Amino acid sequence: MTSKKFLFTSESVTEGHPDKVCDQISDAILDEFLTKDPQARVAAETTATTGMVLVCGEITSNCYVDIPHVVRRTVRNIGYAGSAGGGFDCDTCAVLTSIDEQSVDIAGGVNKALESRSENADTASSETSNIGAGDQGIMFGYACNETPELMPLPISLAHKLSHRLAQVRKEGILSYLRPDGKSQVTVEYIDGKPARIHTVLLSTQHAAEINGISDNSKIQAIIRNDLQHCVIDYVFEKESIKPDSETIILINPSGRFVVGGPQGDSGLTGRKIIVDTYGGYSRHGGGAFSGKDPTKVDRSAAYAARYVAKNIVAAGLADKCEIELAYAIGVAEPVSIFVDTFGTGKISDDDISELVRANFDLRPAAIIKNFDLRNLPAKNGGKFYQKLAAYGHVGRTDIFVPWEQTDKVALLKNALTNTYATC
Repeated sequence: MTSKKFLFTSESVTEGHPDKVCDQISDAILDEFLTKDPQARVAAETTATTGMVLVCGEITSNCYVDIPHVVRRTVRNIGYAGSAGGGFDCDTCAVLTSIDEQSVDIAGGVNKALESRSENADTASSETSNIGAGDQGIMFGYACNETPELMPLPISLAHKLSHRLAQVRKEGILSYLRPDGKSQVTVEYIDGKPARIHTVLLSTQHAAEINGISDNSKIQAIIRNDLQHCVIDYVFEKESIKPDSETIILINPSGRFVVGGPQGDSGLTGRKIIVDTYGGYSRHGGGAFSGKDPTKVDRSAAYAARYVAKNIVAAGLADKCEIELAYAIGVAEPVSIFVDTFGTGKISDDDISELVRANFDLRPAAIIKNFDLRNLPAKNGGKFYQKLAAYGHVGRTDIFVPWEQTDKVALLKNALTNTYATC
């Protein structure tokens, strides 16, 4: 039988990418509000361009937050300060705000759900048990056994490369690097399993001169050598699948990358939703995460869907699992739950769906309570969601993320055993 081969590519970006700058600003604002007021309703959108950051949206809270201060602090921490910012500067850029309160019509549907459910000690508290979804929409969660964190290999590698690219800049290992950068990894699959690394691509913003050298051809040669050793070799040293003699390595293929960040391209919150999730390997419902408080199911339900899918794969019920959840605004219970194991399930997808319905409470209030989504910023020194805004909201191993826990594995295995024991 002929083996089936295909190539799959995923990308990641560094925290200095203009879209990611905006995501981090929006989530830094969310962190600040939730730290002071866990019940705040936040929908903060950010756009950044040459010399300017604009924050707009709807925020309802009983606390004051100095938004321009949060913006400048966030931009500074990313690395856009003074000459190292490559033309965009946290201290000199204009910061504009246009904020309204949350619509009373939306608030009415969120504050009390259309339907209710009897409560017990294991579900959400009576104070918040009946809140409705903050919007209609569909959310997807995914997991597979390609990596220890149960993520697709291409996006896992792309994130590691981008994270390392930022690390060598911040630690001064490669001091000529600037904050903006991208990575991309193409993996060759054989019969549905990763087999080899086909292409690795890195693009990084850099200083116009390196050690007094201004000749661009020499500069690019230095960058290629440094990134090969300090980034690519470093990341793949710990990987089971490594680049081989035929792997294509592309570093700054445009030939020059001095002007970058918001100075080189405008940024916008929510424009990197595939980078934030599964690198295109799984379907996406279209809703962005950053700047949204937990009542927005675009965010909280997507986290819950990942949690369900990861526990299913970790329990050995499938090698791959995708969960789709759908919600109606003002309604607590999902209007649909769909499970697809792509033919890898050890039991039928219908049976797994029943296990999901029986063992996971997917109402917004229950998700918020189970993951403690309102209190995570205060418990993490005022910074939690901002950390998620770069290098992925799922599959994280560098910080504690509650939806990455596999604490339902034993429950699912027991439920499976009991179900089939009575058949």
